[in-house]
Amino acid sequence: MSKKINLDHKRIIISRTDSIGDVMLTLPICAWIKSNFKDTTILFLASAYTHPVINCFNQVDEVIDWNAIQQLPSQEKLEQFRQFKADVIIHVFPNKEIASLAKKVRIHDRIGTSHRTFHILTCNHRVNFTRKKSPYHEAQLNFELLRSFGLKELPILKELNDYTQFFKASQDRLPDFLNQILEKGKAVILHAKSQGSAMEWGLSNFQKLADLLVEQGYTVLFSGTEKEGELIRKEIQFSERIIDTTGKLTLNQLIHLISKSQHLVACSTGPLHIAGFTGMHAIGLFSPRKPIHPGRWKSLGSKVSILVDNEDCPTCRQGKTCHCIEQINPQKVLDCIVEFS
Repeated sequence: MSKKINLDHKRIIISRTDSIGDVMLTLPICAWIKSNFKDTTILFLASAYTHPVINCFNQVDEVIDWNAIQQLPSQEKLEQFRQFKADVIIHVFPNKEIASLAKKVRIHDRIGTSHRTFHILTCNHRVNFTRKKSPYHEAQLNFELLRSFGLKELPILKELNDYTQFFKASQDRLPDFLNQILEKGKAVILHAKSQGSAMEWGLSNFQKLADLLVEQGYTVLFSGTEKEGELIRKEIQFSERIIDTTGKLTLNQLIHLISKSQHLVACSTGPLHIAGFTGMHAIGLFSPRKPIHPGRWKSLGSKVSILVDNEDCPTCRQGKTCHCIEQINPQKVLDCIVEFS
């Protein structure tokens, strides 16, 4: 085993340039580093659209815009990386160009998985583990990359849930009509789409749930991008108590809205993870098929509920594409909301 790397007084780049949910499940390693080493500086290298969620996590000292760096000429990219004055880089999401830049500017300790061939030439610390068939949660698997810093065992989920305390939701001003809804209480956010990143429950189920919620005195807020809204508006019947917010909010505003609502229902998407981190009741709708099952991708947080139709679905057990998630009864989701209220 290689010598333990001491991170005291070091500048550390955490590189994760993919989606919001993946980024949020990486944030706990920042808190672990801060709690185990003195006077560290955490720089989080990420795609621009994920920056609002990273900025809410107070264990990150600086957020770096990978999209902006990508637009620079080759020599300016190198100069930008030199200016970070990083001592360590952890490639949580492997990226060949970032790995090459980190080596060229001679970042001293470069950590990555051994399962990427380009890491053989670019990383001087390679950790041997696999994600695809692992029984561990995605956030636990990210901790595998901390073995070089003295980590002996992967943290249990309770420990990871505790790290969500460092997430301080954005307080960007919301439209007045949303503030009025929030003041009345009993607001439920339904995030119906996933931009293709997860198995979806189906808009007809969300409509049935919305109608049930209104009968119980809740106000329903559909969230999503403008592009998702175009699909949602074709099938969802909006009313005074079923409100369309798709395309009307920035990510900072959505984070604020989620933190002030009572419940959020979604499949395995970024807003589900945001909800868990804010401490509100997050209800995740999942397929039991590996590797997209809740054991791998459920949100972190103290108030998270998980629903699947059949944990022993025979099609899912065979690893085949299955739409059993659509069989989750809207009444079952309503019962989960009412029970938690």
